[in-house]
Amino acid sequence: MKDYLMAVDAGTGSVRAVIFDTEGIQKGCVQKEWKHPEDPRFPGSMDFNCGANWDLARSCIREVLSQTGIDSKRIAALSTTCMREGIVLYDERGRELWACANVDSRAKDEVLQLKQIDPNLEKELYLKSGQTFALGALPRLLWIKNKLPDIYSKIFRMGMINDWLIFKLSAGDSLSDGVLAVEPSNGSTTGLFDLKSRKWDIDIARKCGLRDDIFPEVIECASAAAKVSKKGAQESGLAEGTPLVSGGGDCQLGTIGVGVTGKSEAVIFGGSFWQYEFNTDSALCSQKCDVRVNCHAVPGLWQYEALAFNPGLVMRWFRDAFCGEEKRIAAGKNIDPYMLLDEQALSVPSGSNGIICVFSDVMNYINWKHASPSFVNFGLDSEKFNKAVFYRAIMENACLVTLGHLRLVEQVTGKRPQKIVFAGGAAKSKLWPQILADVLGVQVDVPVVKEATALGAAIMAGKGIGIYSGIREAASSLVKIEKTFTPNAANRQVYDKAYHNWKEVYQPMLKLSDEKITNYMWCAPGL
Repeated sequence: MKDYLMAVDAGTGSVRAVIFDTEGIQKGCVQKEWKHPEDPRFPGSMDFNCGANWDLARSCIREVLSQTGIDSKRIAALSTTCMREGIVLYDERGRELWACANVDSRAKDEVLQLKQIDPNLEKELYLKSGQTFALGALPRLLWIKNKLPDIYSKIFRMGMINDWLIFKLSAGDSLSDGVLAVEPSNGSTTGLFDLKSRKWDIDIARKCGLRDDIFPEVIECASAAAKVSKKGAQESGLAEGTPLVSGGGDCQLGTIGVGVTGKSEAVIFGGSFWQYEFNTDSALCSQKCDVRVNCHAVPGLWQYEALAFNPGLVMRWFRDAFCGEEKRIAAGKNIDPYMLLDEQALSVPSGSNGIICVFSDVMNYINWKHASPSFVNFGLDSEKFNKAVFYRAIMENACLVTLGHLRLVEQVTGKRPQKIVFAGGAAKSKLWPQILADVLGVQVDVPVVKEATALGAAIMAGKGIGIYSGIREAASSLVKIEKTFTPNAANRQVYDKAYHNWKEVYQPMLKLSDEKITNYMWCAPGL
């Protein structure tokens, strides 16, 4: 009886294999951390080591089967997901020539080169593809052409990392037997897709002086793509012939994994980055080029996406730099130190006594940069400005940036969601979801599922072989809400003023970075 589904999730910091039953219950997970080192010759680079990383991915598959004791023949299908934007280049024999991870920013010179072709080119391409030069493949391919011409001349195909996993599992001894096809949710993040048609647009490549013959077939998300080959079975422990189903980008599948599958529905993923995803049935882009637009993994839907840089990393930095005592106590109690910090922050008034955090700005996709990290407007009063107050201020700041993103998308669409699903590590907090509800002024639902992206991939696997009749139907059946948070009107007034003050402070802080007096927290290539 084939009653299990497997997801392989290649994230920024780790790869994992997760097994679910067909009711959406997680049965096992094996995760291994990986790193994407910078090549010292190329500042901003983020290399993806295909050989070492394939070994990690296939070992996760083998080990989760071993740990759960589930016979590989009972895996009905497998699907894959990954960090977006990362690309893999292949030669005609299917060998990986070059690969990079998601926020590789080595192509600064090439961004400038593209802008010199035509000052309006970036906007022209954004309105067609939903992407700017900040994260897409265009500058990276041009970098290969300029800096590594021998590799550029050997490129036969370009694919994404989730598709690379399917290719590796389906490859034979010659590798060229593997099936390589790109799906639109992640493929659209290259900047080489036409959003409306959800297909490659080779005119974009031509306008940028790039080859137009390296793009593989596009198949829709949740389509049967291939089967595990004999070699793939030997390397991974899966049964030969196991169906491999096209998955999607991590945010798009995470959205499915929390049940956000209809138009005008929204989710916030609170992790290292905070992603605000708003579903739409239109591929319309913003004339200001300030918000990203991607294909959703649900056919017929797209997503407006606004990213806040590093809220989760800021919180980790604060914990590790200043909260050694909480970490020690938590270790003794075998609990998360954030639980202790949450308890302390509960007694801090909304607005954190006026502290203003300068970390991520509201997204401006075509001119994307963030001021030097700072805390502003605190006094030398240890009762009013202490560890708990700064901790809460960081939480509130992430929510204020998200309010900016909600308003940004509303300006483009004229719509705002009636409620928002909040998922990811930040959603485990007892305090953060309530702050988010108060800041946004909308109901916030926290789902039970903790592995939303992997569950989304499992749903795709089940849909691809007919276990589920539809993506929306499966998500509606499998996803459960654990807790609902409703806005507090009095706190909302405090946060509306705090948002205004934060915006007023941020611009002069950003100007200091523009003038190179302070360092940007992050700046897109070529700016």
